[in-house]
Amino acid sequence: MFIEFLEVLVWDYLWGVPLVVVVLTAGVLLTVRSGFFQFRYLGYSLKNAWKKLFEKNADDGSDGVISPLEAMSIALGTTIGVGNIGGVATAIAVGGPGAIFWMWVAGVLGQIIKMAEITLAVHYRSRNKDGSAYGGPNYYMQKGIGRQKGMKKAFKILSAIFAFGFMVGFFINIQIYTVAEAIGNTFDISLITVGVVYTILLYMLIAGGVPSLGKTAAKLVPFMIIFYLGGGLFIILKHADQLPHAFALIFGNAFTGTAAAGGFAGAAFSQAIKMGMARSVFSNEAGWGSAPMIHASAKVDHPVKQGILGVFEVFVDTIIVCTMTALVIIVTGQWSSGLDGATLTLSAFEVGMGKPARVIMAVGVFLFGITTSSGIYAQMEVV
Repeated sequence: MFIEFLEVLVWDYLWGVPLVVVVLTAGVLLTVRSGFFQFRYLGYSLKNAWKKLFEKNADDGSDGVISPLEAMSIALGTTIGVGNIGGVATAIAVGGPGAIFWMWVAGVLGQIIKMAEITLAVHYRSRNKDGSAYGGPNYYMQKGIGRQKGMKKAFKILSAIFAFGFMVGFFINIQIYTVAEAIGNTFDISLITVGVVYTILLYMLIAGGVPSLGKTAAKLVPFMIIFYLGGGLFIILKHADQLPHAFALIFGNAFTGTAAAGGFAGAAFSQAIKMGMARSVFSNEAGWGSAPMIHASAKVDHPVKQGILGVFEVFVDTIIVCTMTALVIIVTGQWSSGLDGATLTLSAFEVGMGKPARVIMAVGVFLFGITTSSGIYAQMEVV
């Protein structure tokens, strides 16, 4: 009974109207107050992130633990997880193609939200005795809110809620099971064997601490993104004639909901907006407070320099990777098949690519999973 109550409270309530209201309110407010920052500086953010990929010494000379590129790579590797594969599919299966429009809306607003939280984390960060920097939501809430007159109690309440929610999310981690299932089913290996190997590899990644993890992520994350996007782009180009219809479904059903003959009975407008925005936030982690924990350790001499990388993170995660998954599902016609989650995405890739799709998806799930798990470790270093 209690578990059912929590499920209704979290999924039907917190991930419903409250989430939509908070994301829209915070996103619009920050967008207007910043002079539409994410639109004016999107080009600069993309150019700056691309430039850092090829810099030998990609830090700005300030004390820190990792370079700005390494911080961004860890954060990006953490956000681009199995949710980009299965979460987007669930949004379409439940909310219809129109959910993707709201995923984009939340993604655009999420860019400025993540930019703001990263900037705050760097601005209010603290330092260890050796001079290395660390920070996150608890620290900028303490220094930014807790020190204001009459706000000490509010800071403690907000900090406690954040810490509780973050720790619950840590213990309810689906990465290893999803990876074990994908690898096991594809290569006919037992789930236990995959789990053991995954755990050993994860330990090897995190054994060197955050600095070592940052160097690995800077090399691995770009490869995994290109690997997954390459497979998706192949399918989309193969079904290029279906692209106009796909976008018509997305925009045409954003405000009306959709009925899929082979799948769900009907998806109302409320489901489209709820699923689209929820899956967007779940994927890019804008407003979670997770990315700021990593970015606060970056070697950067100005908070906004690091914050602007948050715009890039959300853009890549939601506007590029999630959109790629969505288009593959829609152009192959599998969105109305009645399937759900990662199974729906795998089915779409198989229709578009044949048997090799299973290998691509298995490798993609493994890379997405292990970078997410290792990124969570980096966040726990701060907590």
